[in-house]
Amino acid sequence: MRIKWLGHSCFCLEGSKKIIIDPYMPHGDFGCTPDIVAVTHGHGDHFGDAMKFKKPVVCPNEIAKYLSSEGFDTEPLNIGGTIVRDGVSFTMTPALHSSWLEVKGEGFYGGPASGFVIRMDGVTVYHAGDTGLFSDMKLIRDLYHPDVAMLPIGGRFTMGPSEAMMAAGFIGAPLVIPMHYNTSPLIEQDAGEFKRSIEEVTPMKVVVMEPGEEIDTDDYKAV
Repeated sequence: MRIKWLGHSCFCLEGSKKIIIDPYMPHGDFGCTPDIVAVTHGHGDHFGDAMKFKKPVVCPNEIAKYLSSEGFDTEPLNIGGTIVRDGVSFTMTPALHSSWLEVKGEGFYGGPASGFVIRMDGVTVYHAGDTGLFSDMKLIRDLYHPDVAMLPIGGRFTMGPSEAMMAAGFIGAPLVIPMHYNTSPLIEQDAGEFKRSIEEVTPMKVVVMEPGEEIDTDDYKAV
């Protein structure tokens, strides 16, 4: 699987299908034309350009109701649910956060904030969404055995680096990618220090990506 970071919490997964997660791209469009869009919650920096692509959207049930009313093909989910769309599996996981769909004036409740476990072509990716640390991340390890964990480290609105280090240990994925940091002064963090702190004491690899950068998960398989 190829993984491209488009900035903030937005990733493009490319395998047998192209999946874009949380399509808010603060640095511009880096060229991902998805087959499926996945949205973790309703905040504008995650819902982003979900309606731009005119593609099926996997998302919390309340967001799906709105998108369906606008004519979109949706796959509504709630916490713990799994669907398979075009050979790609999506499981919705909990996230400790809020959700508000910022459309049509003041907006409205966007359902529970969530993360996703996405399985495609034999690779399992856990995108935590916006979340604080919670000990049931250990269940995500035990149930789904992620190969990749995408974790917010920005602090203030999500967990910061110290909590994300513990989250990485709970989840146990051999590859960790930090996200949701340095998009604004409110969430400035040193991702290099986060990488060093994890790699000094664990066998996990942390890849600090630049917007538009791609990696191949085959290069980071657990030994």
